[in-house]
Amino acid sequence: MKPSMMTKLANLSERLEEINRLMSSEGVTNNMDNYRKLTQEHAEITPIVEQYHAFTQAEADIKEAQAMLSDPDMKEFAQEEIAAGKAKLEAVESALQILLLPKDPNDEKNIILEIRAGTGGDESGLFAGDLFRMYSRYAEKQKWKVEVLSANEGEVGGYKEIIAKIEGYGAYSKMKFESGGHRVQRVPDTETQGRIHTSACTVAILPEVDEVSDVVINPADIRLDTFRASGAGGQHINKTDSAVRITHFPTGIVVECQDGRSQHSNKAQAMMVLAARIKAKQVDEQNSKIASERRNLIGSGDRSERIRTYNYPQGRITDHRINLTLYKIDAITEGDMDELIGALSAEHQADLLASLGDDN
Repeated sequence: MKPSMMTKLANLSERLEEINRLMSSEGVTNNMDNYRKLTQEHAEITPIVEQYHAFTQAEADIKEAQAMLSDPDMKEFAQEEIAAGKAKLEAVESALQILLLPKDPNDEKNIILEIRAGTGGDESGLFAGDLFRMYSRYAEKQKWKVEVLSANEGEVGGYKEIIAKIEGYGAYSKMKFESGGHRVQRVPDTETQGRIHTSACTVAILPEVDEVSDVVINPADIRLDTFRASGAGGQHINKTDSAVRITHFPTGIVVECQDGRSQHSNKAQAMMVLAARIKAKQVDEQNSKIASERRNLIGSGDRSERIRTYNYPQGRITDHRINLTLYKIDAITEGDMDELIGALSAEHQADLLASLGDDN
């Protein structure tokens, strides 16, 4: 293990001892905010320090066994102990590298899911509907809650655009690799000659901003328009100007919400989506600087990047970022996405490990 990593682990071990002393001190709960921070840090550091202690113990066991090699009666036993100790060292070091990977602060957050039809006309809108159904089914399997914030339905079904909030612990950590261009190849229902058409949609996964106040939005920088909601929704929705459109001048971002029953609820939802988009734009600008130095294997998450193809005639889904092809399109589009998402997460983890090695 690299000396820099050993030094970091030794410092974490000392920090854990310090936290234990602080948490057992009298009056520690007088400041509950500070106490919560200590308990959170304790929970984050403990598994790392446990593995560090296992590593140092394995090193000590190997040294002890090496000292027995000179004894003919103990030589065979010592060789077995050394081999077992080295295997344990290797396993513990791998576990430590993963535990020390930088954490994405957004991983535990809820998400805003945006799907927009692209090239392909009506078929693209139908595909947008299929993607939303796939993500909804996956969310259901994870026991997450899905709430549609805004939907612009297509003329023959599906959606021109749909925006939804998905609530669930770790939603962003699993869904964040879905941002990008999704392409479908299939014979549309409206095709009479049996020809395969290619259509596309864009997907954006935005971490929900904890509070709108996290993003500073100057009231002078926005324009609020109200209009009558269109589509299904009942008499109340269609007879009042309950729909809301917010335009943010500095970024050019426009958000519409019309699925709520009141102007007040639609405005609140629109402000939430606006804050998430502004935050995502800020993060994208930061990431673009980093990406110029090191390209992430999973991709930039840019919604213009083509990331996946759904080929129905061949029954396959291909993720172009990791060259993974799975011949289980029916299962995946029904929400069975664990294998696909797991492969993307594993590749991302491997990329982080490689970059960690480059930095040390």
